[in-house]
Amino acid sequence: MKKALHLIIVLSFMSIITKAHCQIFPQLGAQRAGISALTFLKIDGSPRAAGMGGSQVAVNGDAYAVSYNVAALADNEQINFAGANTFYVAGTNHAFFSAMIPNQKLGNFALHATSFTTGAMERRTEFQPTGTGEYFYAYNVAIGLAYSKKLTEMFSYGVSLKYINETLDRFVAHTAAVDLGFLYRTDFKNLKFAVSLTNFGPNSKLKGNKPQVPLAKPQKELESNPSPTNFSLGISMIPFKNEKHQLLTAIQLNHPNDNAENIRLGVEYGFHNFLFFRAGYKINVKDQPYPTFGLGLKTHFTKHPLMIDYAIDPTLYLGWIHRIGISLAINKDKREENSSIGNDEKPKKLKKNKKQLENKE
Repeated sequence: MKKALHLIIVLSFMSIITKAHCQIFPQLGAQRAGISALTFLKIDGSPRAAGMGGSQVAVNGDAYAVSYNVAALADNEQINFAGANTFYVAGTNHAFFSAMIPNQKLGNFALHATSFTTGAMERRTEFQPTGTGEYFYAYNVAIGLAYSKKLTEMFSYGVSLKYINETLDRFVAHTAAVDLGFLYRTDFKNLKFAVSLTNFGPNSKLKGNKPQVPLAKPQKELESNPSPTNFSLGISMIPFKNEKHQLLTAIQLNHPNDNAENIRLGVEYGFHNFLFFRAGYKINVKDQPYPTFGLGLKTHFTKHPLMIDYAIDPTLYLGWIHRIGISLAINKDKREENSSIGNDEKPKKLKKNKKQLENKE
């Protein structure tokens, strides 16, 4: 009875948030594409999420959870580190790092950072279109602190605050954003419901002065642009599981403020909790009509669980996007057990050696 009541409350809460969101953010379509700044925040930081088509908002969380649903951080009971690199289009690079520390009483905390870099680009002018010999750089950085806590065994919430910097040659912008997430778990085939709001914050505006060039047009006043806010609803479930095989399915609805609504579908097959095959598909996402694929390998670094993930995201015009990442969990419990076993064995060996010497004498 209590579980049914919890489910009704969460579903009602989700419907209220959805209605409120529709009032706060107007229904925007594809004609609004390109209105937002800081679009590097929309790139998937998790190779697992990318391999499943981005349908990750309702999936169990690890240190990557700060990039898709901060509420999923509450699933972790161990210290967890995650790092990933995306070899993006046109020679650009996207990097992600997160460190999560759990606390049974206070909740789970995480520090995360995201960067997007272009490398050196040659400066060009109206009178020197082939290059002036000088170079400039463009890069984006987001650094944040996240918090997540389980209110009950079934319901958790999370919030993340982040500082964002955008630099384009001599132009710089500073802003901040917040992420909110809710996750509800059931005991029916690990069915989960999730709501997530990411990159909600004030507009961003570049400030600076362009290099002085003879006979060049005067600099125009730069406009301010909103952050790429995205509202997501998701469901995940494990319809089949036994000792050797496991099948995870997920579906997610995205409502961005700078493009049309889209749907993400994802599936993950696990073999012996060791090898994972992933696939996903994006509906109503232009330039990405192909399925995504991913692979995961679970191993150990000494006595600590280590996860290695890889994903491929094919695009129609910009080629294939490759992602690779690792996640390391600090297995504190096993380490303490092993150390205690070792300490217990030493006195036993000493006693045996003493008895052998006494018998010989």
